Amino acid sequence: MPTRFMGAIFDVDGVLVDSPHEKAWRESLRELMVSDWRDIAGQTTWSADAFTPQVYQEEMSGKPRMDGARSALSYFHVPDDEKETRATQYADRKQTMVVRLIEAGDFTAYPDALRFIIAVKDAGLRVAAASSSKNAQLFLRQIRLDKFAAEQKISSSSVAPGLTLLDFFDADVSGRDFAHGKPHPDIYLAAAHELDVAPREAIVLEDAEAGVEAAKAGAMWAIGIARANDAELLAKADADIVVTALDQVDLAALAAGRLATKT
Repeated sequence: MPTRFMGAIFDVDGVLVDSPHEKAWRESLRELMVSDWRDIAGQTTWSADAFTPQVYQEEMSGKPRMDGARSALSYFHVPDDEKETRATQYADRKQTMVVRLIEAGDFTAYPDALRFIIAVKDAGLRVAAASSSKNAQLFLRQIRLDKFAAEQKISSSSVAPGLTLLDFFDADVSGRDFAHGKPHPDIYLAAAHELDVAPREAIVLEDAEAGVEAAKAGAMWAIGIARANDAELLAKADADIVVTALDQVDLAALAAGRLATKT
């Protein structure tokens, strides 16, 4: 175990924010299957009921947009002809929908995650956002951390008046184009580099199997957050601990260089 953790790197969707990404992926595909793609819909395994939260977690969550689109089309056995064109069409429609949902405020921040990020920064860790989503900053700049701290009666030297969650990060590599998306570690290695911490001194906060695999591939520690009844998937991906909420993380153990849950 390290003498001390120096950095915490946060995925955004599903970790900090209950985002509309799953809804956008699901509804965009439904719209395509009943309109532009209705001629091939019968050749696929898609149905509205078949697009479950588990499908989203296993096939799309944590991946760059085009990778997520390709993975979904492969999962639902969309015919191979024009597959790349269809993936682009699907990804573009999803992006349009998710921006509309975000701008309409169709998302919430997870209180446990906001409490945790304030606590670890107050404990001296540097913090980074590292989401594959190009929409991450749209969420982060709308979340007022100063208002949250006041509502929760949290006294913190790290939270100043007017502070947004986007302002709170010491580094943000979200939405950048990397040579490889998750489960490759590129995005997390870049975040650790910008925080000026060694990979072995960094903790990654992830809710997706591909994200945990990316953290471990980068020789980092990983906390899996099972918000979608997927603790088994995160454990299988080799998360160091798995919790259903970040309030369950033992902060005293973390300060001592260990990852553990409260007893």
